[in-house]
Amino acid sequence: MICIRELDHIVLRVIDLDRMIRFYGDVLGCPIERRQDELGLVQLRAGSALVDLVPVHGKLGRMGGAPPGKEGRNVDHFCFRVEPFDEAAIRAHLDRFGVPSEPAEPRYGAEGEGPSIYITDPEGNTVELKGGPYPPAEKAQ
Repeated sequence: MICIRELDHIVLRVIDLDRMIRFYGDVLGCPIERRQDELGLVQLRAGSALVDLVPVHGKLGRMGGAPPGKEGRNVDHFCFRVEPFDEAAIRAHLDRFGVPSEPAEPRYGAEGEGPSIYITDPEGNTVELKGGPYPPAEKAQ
């Protein structure tokens, strides 16, 4: 069984990054927490969660296909914070339901760097299952 604690983050593919930063930052009060311009990623703090903005023409954004609109997606994926995060148990659970999964990889989330697994729902939406942050002395394996 997988125990979801809360939404960790949502990733939006955007056409006008500056306009979206102003909207989420100025209008909704979500300050920029982290930028990775080489990837095309801006992460804004939204309470205990993050809103990730990915320009469609950046490295990550190009992987999502057409820009947002009638024929393109603007939501890249959403992420559930899972607790406890027991990779073997989660993958065994997914296997029982015939849901393919890859080994966990370290990814940054609302609580910091920690393990996560990507899966796909029946209609093609990407869902990330995210564990808590690694302890300060522990590195990703």
